[in-house]
Amino acid sequence: MSSNTTSWKESSMICVSLAEPTRERCLAALAGIDFAEIRIDRMTSVNERDVRSIFSGGKRLIATCRPGGAPEADRKILLLAAIEAGAAYVDVEIDAAKDFRRCLIESAARTGCRVIVSYHDFIRTPPRPGLEDIVGRCFAMGANIAKIACLVESDRDNARLLGLLDDPRPMAVMGLGRLGAKTRVMAPLLGAAFVYASPGEGRETADGQIPAGRLSDLLRTMREV
Repeated sequence: MSSNTTSWKESSMICVSLAEPTRERCLAALAGIDFAEIRIDRMTSVNERDVRSIFSGGKRLIATCRPGGAPEADRKILLLAAIEAGAAYVDVEIDAAKDFRRCLIESAARTGCRVIVSYHDFIRTPPRPGLEDIVGRCFAMGANIAKIACLVESDRDNARLLGLLDDPRPMAVMGLGRLGAKTRVMAPLLGAAFVYASPGEGRETADGQIPAGRLSDLLRTMREV
């Protein structure tokens, strides 16, 4: 994001999602970015020392380490290192094991790190009652922020996701896929806690992300309407 195109208002709401393979490249990518998600699960040969180095820099960072790569015990160690080093947020999946989730939430409470309980559906956007139930479960599990990300196949799907922002509790909602990109623009204008963006074209960590600079311009334009 360039300083001449990004106002404080937009930059405070746009979280740049980074999937750099090494500590060095991650730190380089963070230059000029104040709010970012660090996809620890996308890093290669990452260790606690690397994680602490990244999260101790005083920036507003989300620690995310998705399942599927490292064993759960290793994921917990890396996320705990991020929390202890100064992560502003930690992302915990709604279907994470109870002991895994409890350990991270308790650690976050001790350090002032906020907890994002996240739900992902890569197949569809559930009906509204199902979405509302998922949101309720996120907060019942100890979320400070509920994150809902679902595949969007129609504008009705977009509308259902954005309708969740009528709830006064802090949420981040987003549509996955090409049609879901609309939610990335509208959600911040409707009260979302923040929105995820890519650092540039072709560097997306999720289908439907918009480059941060372009998203900032779109948000600023919409606010001026």
